[in-house]
Amino acid sequence: MPKNSKAVKRELDDDVTESVKDLLSNEDACDDSFKKSSLIVNNHEGEGKECDVEEGGSDGEEEERPAWNSKLQYILAQVGFSVGLGNVWRFPYLCQKNGGGAYLVPYLILLILIGIPLFFLELAVGQRIRRGSIGVWNYISPRLGGIGFASCVVCFFVALYYNVIISWSLFYFSQSFQQPLPWNECPLVKNKTSTYVEPECEKSSATTYYWYREALDISNSISEGGGLNWKMTVCLLVAWFMVCLAMIKGIQSSGKVMYFSSLFPYLVLICFLIRALLLKGSVDGIRHMFTPKLEIMLEAKVWREAATQVFFALGLGFGGVIAFSSYNKRDNNCHFDAVLVSFINFFTSVLATLVVFAVLGFKANIMNSKCVALNTNKIVALLGNGIEASLIPHHINLTQVNQVSAEDYHQMTEIIKGVKEDEYQKLGLESCSIEDELNKAVQGTGLAFIAFTEAMTHFPASPFWSVMFFLMLVNLGLGSMFGTIEGILTPLIDTFKVRKEFLTVGCCVMAFSIGLLFVQRSGNYFVAMFDDYSATLPLLIVVILENVAVAWVYGIDKFFEDLKDMLGFTPYRFYYYMWKYITPILLLVLLCSSLIQLTMTPPSYSAWIQEEAKEQTSHFPPWGIVVCISLVVMAIMPVPVVFGLRYFNIIDENTTGLSTVSYKKGRIIKESARPGEDDDTSLIQGKSPSEAPSPMPGNSIYRKQSGSAGGPDADTAPNGRYGIGYLMADMPDMPESDL
Repeated sequence: MPKNSKAVKRELDDDVTESVKDLLSNEDACDDSFKKSSLIVNNHEGEGKECDVEEGGSDGEEEERPAWNSKLQYILAQVGFSVGLGNVWRFPYLCQKNGGGAYLVPYLILLILIGIPLFFLELAVGQRIRRGSIGVWNYISPRLGGIGFASCVVCFFVALYYNVIISWSLFYFSQSFQQPLPWNECPLVKNKTSTYVEPECEKSSATTYYWYREALDISNSISEGGGLNWKMTVCLLVAWFMVCLAMIKGIQSSGKVMYFSSLFPYLVLICFLIRALLLKGSVDGIRHMFTPKLEIMLEAKVWREAATQVFFALGLGFGGVIAFSSYNKRDNNCHFDAVLVSFINFFTSVLATLVVFAVLGFKANIMNSKCVALNTNKIVALLGNGIEASLIPHHINLTQVNQVSAEDYHQMTEIIKGVKEDEYQKLGLESCSIEDELNKAVQGTGLAFIAFTEAMTHFPASPFWSVMFFLMLVNLGLGSMFGTIEGILTPLIDTFKVRKEFLTVGCCVMAFSIGLLFVQRSGNYFVAMFDDYSATLPLLIVVILENVAVAWVYGIDKFFEDLKDMLGFTPYRFYYYMWKYITPILLLVLLCSSLIQLTMTPPSYSAWIQEEAKEQTSHFPPWGIVVCISLVVMAIMPVPVVFGLRYFNIIDENTTGLSTVSYKKGRIIKESARPGEDDDTSLIQGKSPSEAPSPMPGNSIYRKQSGSAGGPDADTAPNGRYGIGYLMADMPDMPESDL
């Protein structure tokens, strides 16, 4: 229906502030009556047909698209999906691994050149077409419909090992209710004649020993399965039960749980940062973080891992971003959302990294003090037997070894090295540098489970801090898991019309069964394998295909026209050149560098050697390399398979149009396939507002209030990550979409 002049004027005046107003809108803006409603459709024969509101309706019964209760709720959902375990575990680890602050530079560059443009693209496509990942790419080009299926496969692979990390967090959470904490000190071994410290723990540290031996009970290589770790098996079962229960019931409240789950991690991180800054040596860790090693920036691996982290952080290629935005009203300012969520995510990662590096600086200071004391004892033993007493400065008192500072030790070693340059190596004195300690990267997930556990043993009321930290990890992990599983369920339910309850239970049972692979003694090595190969390359390829599909197959000019019609303003020209030229070229360069890196470097992993109590790099056996390749191939296979089926007309390309549904403001219009119409027609197959005719009286579509007498299905939670989207109400400040 054409908009009146006042509505048009208000929309033009408030373009800039629209998203801010929506963000601050009242949570109860939607009337409760719209949460229970039914739809009346008058067909061409003039007979009225009433359809219950039901998600995933099949042909013959209309389906109602749920909508977010408020803009704030939607922003919290996007932030909750993007801010997950990766911000605490993956991002700080990559910073430490790739030169501290040097990693922040390529990450921020790629966030601006790749992350924000592609995040904006996915938000816009989902909001415009209002379908899940499979439906969106089928609509844009049926031959590229495999992109949506590939996203589902990647989501499944990631969910398999992501929930294992949650199970590790659950285990540590359950062990935190004791004083002192079980990883506070090394265990003692008693025999008939003596008592001594566990050798593996003495060679490493108490927290490292607890992680590898008590928690994981890890084997020496990936080939040594070692049987199931029953403690982790139980934790994994609990984790999948929680996910399954949440996905079936959803969250029925008005988003109060989401407010807690989104804000609680920030509260914990800020508290940890304040406490860590009061620890000795924390400033050294933060200084190390902000000191970029520019030579590392020249390595392709750093840029490749930064790009991969951008995809993981923003959820690009997973399909979750598209699904969430599909529940928005059509004129929502998704550009504002893209920039806001991207920078919230970035600053959250920086906050978590500050906490981690402050803790690492504290830990490095402790290790350096131990090193100084150990080597000072060596110097005392060598006095008169290789080292003259005259070489020791007079102000240094070697009778009290524990009182020797790091500066005094370095002064002694410099003098000794200058006098005995040729014999210095034989003395066996170490440099004891804090920088060297900070450069010893804790591999993988051990960063959170070793560095933080070490820090919490030195906190007052350490069990309290431990409980809060691992509760935060469980909370972050489950929030991301809900979105990941929804990225699998929603497209499948939309496409195959399966009951959500059966599909959810079946998916979780199958995932738990496959996940037993990750809770055997060698399971940590399989987590590293899946993390490196199941998502990295496939996500890169999926995002490239998404970019090409919109910019070149559909057409960037027509997409910009759609954006102008949808947003009410033309996006910056920056995005035009990014989507059409810069972003796909950068993605292709990253893809080529990743392939070259993989071919030149055999797949490897870090194995924990029990006898030596340290990690060493090991190469995957031949069968392991086959598994790595199979993970990549299986994730990408849907793309060529669907393309071949469409190209050779094994599946008719026009069949996708039969179930195409367009939505507007809680109303739906079912569109039949149009013979002979090109695949790259307008996304919404409509006209501009000035040209759109009013609906014919004989085909009117309107909402009938059902109130408390609604059917049993009218009250069900809609499919969505949080299950809190309500049917969109006819709000006076929401202009109608003209189809």
